[in-house]
Amino acid sequence: MVQNDFLQYRVFQRIAEASAALHQESYVIGGYVRDLLLQRPSNDIDVVTVGSGIDLARRVAENSGGAKITVYKSFGTAMIKVKEGSEWLELEFVGARKESYRTDSRNPVVEAGTLEDDLNRRDFTINALALSLNAASYGQLLDPFNGLSDLKNKLIRTPQDPDITYSDDPLRMIRAIRFASQLGFSIVTESFAAISRNVDRIHILSQERITDELMKIIRSPRPSVGFQLLMDSGLLQQILPEMVALSGTETKKGRSHKDNFSHTLEVLDNVAAASDNPWLRWAAVFHDIAKPVTKRWDENIGWTFHNHDYQGGQMLPSIFKRLRMPLGDELNYVKKLVLLHLRPQVLAESIVTDSAVRRLLFDAGNDVDDLMILCEADITSKNEKKKQRFLQNFALVRQKIVDVEANDRIRNWQPPVDGTIIMETFDLAPSVTVGVLKLAIREAILDGVIPNEFNAAYGFLLKKGEELNLPVVKNFLNAFDV
Repeated sequence: MVQNDFLQYRVFQRIAEASAALHQESYVIGGYVRDLLLQRPSNDIDVVTVGSGIDLARRVAENSGGAKITVYKSFGTAMIKVKEGSEWLELEFVGARKESYRTDSRNPVVEAGTLEDDLNRRDFTINALALSLNAASYGQLLDPFNGLSDLKNKLIRTPQDPDITYSDDPLRMIRAIRFASQLGFSIVTESFAAISRNVDRIHILSQERITDELMKIIRSPRPSVGFQLLMDSGLLQQILPEMVALSGTETKKGRSHKDNFSHTLEVLDNVAAASDNPWLRWAAVFHDIAKPVTKRWDENIGWTFHNHDYQGGQMLPSIFKRLRMPLGDELNYVKKLVLLHLRPQVLAESIVTDSAVRRLLFDAGNDVDDLMILCEADITSKNEKKKQRFLQNFALVRQKIVDVEANDRIRNWQPPVDGTIIMETFDLAPSVTVGVLKLAIREAILDGVIPNEFNAAYGFLLKKGEELNLPVVKNFLNAFDV
């Protein structure tokens, strides 16, 4: 028997009863068992039965108050969702099977098999653990590959020859690295060597499946673990060569630049310690992505990476498209942070003016707090005094942001005088002149010439109109409460 918390869900007893009625052996298998033993929360439960998974799911659904069932007939699987107390559990039912693979696809040829066949096809020993739902052995742990020992020793290994396992389904190579990153486990030497030997096999995978694993790595407690393993195995060269290009240093006339790959991983972990936002973590991955293409040697300065912020922003759409990442708000968010990631650093190195902070707030909007997290994470100097000086200066910048926003309300700024009012004031059609006047008002507010209020902005507009010899047709001054 295992822990009592396994037995707390009534649905397991219903599965046992339905299995007995159908004369089928059934087992909870895979990730739920692994996470149960690691005392990690999990609501996704895989049930393998020696017989029809669909028939078993239907019987369990009926015994669970008519729970909704989704059947995937071509795959021989079915899913039901049941509520246990305040928790919703998702259960997938499948018949035990054995698999064989073609060299050009990770999709196996499947036929019915025994529980032993099903365990043999599992990716890792820690996922080849099963818990019996049969009356004679209810709750008994089946562990044919010493997965429990590997759990205790925090090891990732394959049940079968790793070269065959990874060649058959190359997604398992990235999954091995993902589990190592998520769980803090180590991949055993022979298994990691097999990954390096089979990296070319990932070309049979869809990009969507690869990126799904990358997203799980980026959400790891220390995502640098996963990216370093991807790099060391040779997989990163296949998936994200732009990141690989960050690796290495170069020395000229006694002056070296830092290894930007190692720096990026350190920034990534710093961000991960401060935020669960996966897209902020991706901004950390990409913040210096253009340094290799902007690297130059200057006899007076040394190594430079001028405009790597701008060039990095320009590179992102094609990278996102290739990785099948979202091309909407997520891309715009990451691009904004990459484009702006040097701005707070410049402020921290100089006297922080209200005008500079207004412009930062205007450009960053509601993402300014995330931008500051990224910028603070970017301080990875080994000189502790220098690092602390920067962080103290960033604290001043943060306070200045709070003070300026309280006074000027620039974050997600909307012009106090819009184009419609400008056109009605001077009887103008949409034109360049309207744009010039809008820009003048915006710049006056950002520079602190006028406050961010309607009356002040409108008074400024009338003066600009007078300079341009524009007659006032309709005067809105004092027409709005401020």
